[in-house]
Amino acid sequence: MSHVIIVGAGAAGLFAAGTALAQGHRVTLVEHAPKPAQKLAITGKGRCNLTNHCQPEEFLKNIRHNPRFLYSCITALPPAAVMDLFETQLGVPLKTERGRRVFPQSDRAEDVIAALLRYAEGAAMVKGEGAELLFGPENRVTGLRLADERELLADAVLVATGGLSYQSTGSTGIGYTLAKQAGHSIVPPVPSLVSLVERGSTAKKMMGLSLRNVELTLWEEKKAVFKEQGEMLFTHFGLSGPLVLSASAYLGNLQKKRYHVTIDLKPALTPEQLDTRIQRDFAEVLNRDALHSLDKLLPNKMRPVMLQLWGVPPTQKVNQITREERRRLVELIKKFPIEIADRGDLAHAVITAGGVAVKEVDPKTMQSKLAPGLYFAGEVLDVDGYTGGYNLQIAWATAYAAARAI
Repeated sequence: MSHVIIVGAGAAGLFAAGTALAQGHRVTLVEHAPKPAQKLAITGKGRCNLTNHCQPEEFLKNIRHNPRFLYSCITALPPAAVMDLFETQLGVPLKTERGRRVFPQSDRAEDVIAALLRYAEGAAMVKGEGAELLFGPENRVTGLRLADERELLADAVLVATGGLSYQSTGSTGIGYTLAKQAGHSIVPPVPSLVSLVERGSTAKKMMGLSLRNVELTLWEEKKAVFKEQGEMLFTHFGLSGPLVLSASAYLGNLQKKRYHVTIDLKPALTPEQLDTRIQRDFAEVLNRDALHSLDKLLPNKMRPVMLQLWGVPPTQKVNQITREERRRLVELIKKFPIEIADRGDLAHAVITAGGVAVKEVDPKTMQSKLAPGLYFAGEVLDVDGYTGGYNLQIAWATAYAAARAI
């Protein structure tokens, strides 16, 4: 029986603990946050999108950085195996929704956390923060020194500390520090799946307004790089919500290229159908001011902003609106524009891109190529996917590979 120290009791850490216990190992989980798996509690709007119901080949197409590194572990533990484990062993009935996203039937992330805690039952939980790896001959990792100077000895140390995203849930980046101590290179962490900061104040004027069933397109210069339908939110700094987080993963270098989004506020209508709808609305308010021409068409917070972009004077009578002005309104409703200045910050990103360079990690075992006895799993590695359950699947698969190898 080996003694395994797992640094971090999040998704990857708890899953690795359960897998290692099933192997017959003695496991110690080291966690500094008040509660384990705090970030898991807020994923998928608190519903926990725990994987994506697809084949490994399709899964790898949705990995942004280093998909080939994940080939072995995703083949060993594909999404179907994760779903089976959660349903049959851990007692969490699942359902598959749009985009093959998999959720617990209860829509409660707490049920997934409770299942993982049951899976990891039998592991010793140590409250504290890992500060320093302990090394033996030939750079072999032999344990962990905590920030309070306690020393824990082990046959293997698995770093599953996450990245730097959602720091309010306990992410500190300590995993990068531990990796550097063993000689690892760190690809600079940047926010991914993050809100977008606008250039200007269009969104700010509609702060708090949530839109459903709209279609958002992200443009790199004149090329559309993302298009999807769903929900989004205007904030004091720009744009947020599920659609925006998905789109953010397609951003490149904002210093070299300009980006903007357009929002189709009525994706179910063609421009011709929308024009007919607008004419019908106008007919009911012909003698009123243009200010009231959008009452049935748009949410209250959006009307003055749209009117300003439209360029029609608020006091102009509806019966004086020209065909050309109506055509311009159709265009704005189908392609409402927001210029993008920047990504949101790391503290509020769903996922951190970057991390431990994968060329220095064995893709079959997740063991360090530089320090025997040191393993990595989850977001601390330089692998990340688009939104839709791919990032949690990375956590499960890398954790499983590490624990099985140990």
